[in-house]
Amino acid sequence: MSASQQYVKNGGGENYNYSQDHCFIKLSSKDTNGELCIIEDTLKPGFRLKRHHHKLMTEIFYMLEGVMELVFDDETIMLEPGDTITVPPNVWHEALCKEGGKMLTVFKDGEFDIFLETLSQLTDKDFSDPELMTSISEKFDIYEA
Repeated sequence: MSASQQYVKNGGGENYNYSQDHCFIKLSSKDTNGELCIIEDTLKPGFRLKRHHHKLMTEIFYMLEGVMELVFDDETIMLEPGDTITVPPNVWHEALCKEGGKMLTVFKDGEFDIFLETLSQLTDKDFSDPELMTSISEKFDIYEA
């Protein structure tokens, strides 16, 4: 394999196991000058991503297993296995996955993997500090309602 190729096996990649999901970095933004990041995300039952938007980042969700509800200002979409949706910048959205599932998320012009790495280094006290959490989220182009 040439030096320019990257191969990540099933179950491989830097990973972060949080209370609501288990994320595996399949392509790091560090390797693409911040242009792309791909995350394999195992969603635990009851997963909820709060309402938010991005000013620069585009998110592409590809559902592998389970059903995820994506709520937008003007509609709700049930994403099922094999479905893909692209969420451009400045579109408010939230996600719910009641039964759990698995998806691939592609982030264009975002460093979501570095955001996950940053979160993994925080203490419980840090997580309870709303000003700190807002500043970290906004540093990574995540703006909550």
